[in-house]
Amino acid sequence: MLTEKEVRQILEAARALMQGHFQLSSGRHSLFYLQCAKVLQYPDLAARLGEELAKKCHGLGKKISVVLSPAVGGLILGHEVARPLSARCLFAEREKSSGLFSLRRGFQLKRGDEVLLVDDVLTTGGSLRELAQLAAAAGAKVAGIASLAERGSHVVDFAVPRRTLIKLDFEDYAPADCPACRNRLPLEKPGSKPEAS
Repeated sequence: MLTEKEVRQILEAARALMQGHFQLSSGRHSLFYLQCAKVLQYPDLAARLGEELAKKCHGLGKKISVVLSPAVGGLILGHEVARPLSARCLFAEREKSSGLFSLRRGFQLKRGDEVLLVDDVLTTGGSLRELAQLAAAAGAKVAGIASLAERGSHVVDFAVPRRTLIKLDFEDYAPADCPACRNRLPLEKPGSKPEAS
């Protein structure tokens, strides 16, 4: 099993850990950002990290039958976690009209599916809460939540087991309290969640 130190070394080598002034998908601001796409662009690293996360998820539920991830951020990792679990890999996409996640492309969850929700970075858990609602509406059971990284202290308790490869204690701020905003540093928005119109 990879240690958190080894995971951090992999992320740093891929330049996935960034410093600056960032708007997170939650709308909060941070002086640090983890751009998982920079490490997941390498298939060997994506496979290794996915396999490690899958190991941590063995034993959740009866047997994980589906890994469900939000597009775009969780798509690659979800696929790599599903492989060693011998599970189907589905991803949800945001509807342009409503901004909410839905299953498209003929993807379906069915009653009795044991679902593992997988995202690249867990900050507030907003995206995964939406996916949990999709699963519940289909009669599927969420057996657990998994992420490459967990950051901050705003994660909501999902009442299901949560697994991660690394916890990052990067402070984040409401925009009104952000020190980088006070210093008028340019704001970057590297996330994949579309802005509300």
